[in-house]
Amino acid sequence: MTADKTYPFIGLLLLGVLGLSACGGSNDAKPPATVTPPVTPPSVTPVSGLDSRPANPDCVAPDVMAAVGTSITLERYFPNLTFNRPLVFIQAPGNTSRWYVVEQAGVVKVFANDQATGTATDFIDIRSWVNSGGEKGLLGMAFHPDFQNNGYVYLSYTAGNLESRISRFTSPDGGQSLDPASEVIILSVTQPYGNHNGGHIAFGPDGYLYIGLGDGGSGGDPAGNGQNTKTLLGAMLRIDVNVSATDWSAGIRYSIPSSNPFASSASCAAEGCPEIYAWGLRNPWRWSFDSGTGDLWLADVGQNQWEEVDLIELGGNYGWNIREGAHCYGGGACITIALNEPVAEYDHSNGDFSITGGYVYRGSASPGLLGKYLFGDFGSGRIWSLDYYNDPAAAAVELIDTTYNISSFAQGHDGELYVLSYYSGEIFHIVESSTSGGSTMPSSIKDTGCVDKADPKKPAAGLVPYDINAPFWTDGATKARYLALPDNTTISIDANGDWEFPAGTVLMKNFRLAGKLIETRFLMRHPDGSWNGYSYEWNDAQTDASLVTAGKSKDIAGQSWLYPGSTQCMRCHTAVAKFAVGPETAQLNRDFLYPSTGRTANQLYTFEQIGLFSAGLSGAPDSLPALANPYDSTADLDDRARSWLHSNCAYCHVSGGPTPAAMDLHYATPMSGMNICNTSPLHGGLGLTDPRLLAPAEPARSVISARIRLRDVNGMPPLGSSLIDSSGTAMVDSWINGLDGSCL
Repeated sequence: MTADKTYPFIGLLLLGVLGLSACGGSNDAKPPATVTPPVTPPSVTPVSGLDSRPANPDCVAPDVMAAVGTSITLERYFPNLTFNRPLVFIQAPGNTSRWYVVEQAGVVKVFANDQATGTATDFIDIRSWVNSGGEKGLLGMAFHPDFQNNGYVYLSYTAGNLESRISRFTSPDGGQSLDPASEVIILSVTQPYGNHNGGHIAFGPDGYLYIGLGDGGSGGDPAGNGQNTKTLLGAMLRIDVNVSATDWSAGIRYSIPSSNPFASSASCAAEGCPEIYAWGLRNPWRWSFDSGTGDLWLADVGQNQWEEVDLIELGGNYGWNIREGAHCYGGGACITIALNEPVAEYDHSNGDFSITGGYVYRGSASPGLLGKYLFGDFGSGRIWSLDYYNDPAAAAVELIDTTYNISSFAQGHDGELYVLSYYSGEIFHIVESSTSGGSTMPSSIKDTGCVDKADPKKPAAGLVPYDINAPFWTDGATKARYLALPDNTTISIDANGDWEFPAGTVLMKNFRLAGKLIETRFLMRHPDGSWNGYSYEWNDAQTDASLVTAGKSKDIAGQSWLYPGSTQCMRCHTAVAKFAVGPETAQLNRDFLYPSTGRTANQLYTFEQIGLFSAGLSGAPDSLPALANPYDSTADLDDRARSWLHSNCAYCHVSGGPTPAAMDLHYATPMSGMNICNTSPLHGGLGLTDPRLLAPAEPARSVISARIRLRDVNGMPPLGSSLIDSSGTAMVDSWINGLDGSCL
């Protein structure tokens, strides 16, 4: 890994523990308002720090690393189509000629079942009705089982007033379009917070409509909704939408199946809500019926430690917030009541943090998967199988480790399974693999081609050194950074100053503590375009470094140091962060002393002169944005604080980032667009009095200030740091202290 990111502010969208969100790079940066200009004055004729681009025959990313247990590949499906944050991929009953994709913002696309198609049209567009962002939006879609005759389609979405709404619409033309004017609201549930909406809906084998709702949000289920059967939150609901014409005319939109646990209850205020089928859920993110057995498989997103897979039974209590997974929540003893055990669970130690439920495979193209339940993790991109029907006690087996943020799985009428990639908008077909994958990284750093074999502490000749303006906090370690591009390839720069690296790119970073080289991290873009991170641990003699195959901690110079495994690296280096999250125009727009020439020169100008960019810069370096050094006390305080937040937080906390919070901490975002000033936190206030994400002039009420001072499960960053950045946190507090009531 490189780019100064050990994953601060990570994965909070579905962890649900933090009022700050997590993990996202900026794709829509505005022109910077307050940035420190680069140091090269316009009156000085610029000089290049290097005379030419070094040849790089050896330091090139190899074929993708084969994950242990890999037995599937993901094949791009409909390669000429991409979608905007897809959540559902579905076919209408009895019809394989079309597919439908639900986009979170409020659009459903329809297109022909033709791999060559490049055209998808709007089935329905209700964006003006939908409150979208984070975990809100158009979240579910279900065709009525008799759709071919009645044309009914049900949508689950978050309305503008934080209301989860289940509505029926009618298609007037056999599935080519859905009439917005035909909406009939079937069920609505007020949401106290903007996260944990759940939102998936599907018809079961019994013909009833099932609705999955989360606990209402915040963190830790403060209202106890998971265990409260007098609310519809934190539960799986089941209703019968096939009411008589007489009831429909009377305004009755559904009836209660007689076998529901509280079917005899007149209302939620009585014994329990009659709509409830099962309860004790935190945030059911994707669930499905096994087309072979009818079993209901559900993935419930954990709080901060455990993700779980459940087989949902009528009347079952799945434990939240008494338990998280199979473990007592909150450190206390579990209440001794009957709770349904999870079928499988996993913790966050390997970089996973948000489960996405899948399907039991019932297709024919991959016989080795037959009867196995497949599920994944949104954060890490890993996919597992569970052979429950052959062995109920079987452990989940990892099938593949991807770089995709898996928002959903899907199943065609033929039983084949698909994966939806949230940020890239791509759809992939899951296919059993007949090969073991590509090459693995060498165990010794000397064999990577990226270091001098005679003295591996030195980079190979083909690497170009660089530095950044606003370094990410890594527990006081000093860092040296290098990049290597395959010969005859270049870097492209988009309008926002984000850099796109070619396949084969290697980014390398050396870490030193107490003057000693302790770790080298690589972030590589493999020939297939995927990214992966690797860590090497240096021996005490400083003669070699060994590949770390799984994350480990080690006491170094009196502090705990984390060597991340590949999966942990990719918790930070995600698609939304554009993987290489450090190298960007505003970070590299600075002077650098090039050791090979002894010249100090602007890095952007140097890179341009030696041909590393695919096109010329959009202007002279002194006209381009540059972040401030947060630790430079002579620089403007606002610039310093905004640069610190950008480097440490904004690749996750930006507009459209993968979290329920609407926070945008990109350095160029105006204060009015940051959505933090006097804003109440979504996930609890950490015991602060009248907490706000940022309370002007009051760091003691500001959740941002509190979290960057914690190193427990509520802290920022939640991975890779054991020490607090005392200088950085004090500087951020000084900035908060200087803001007035409007945060100016």
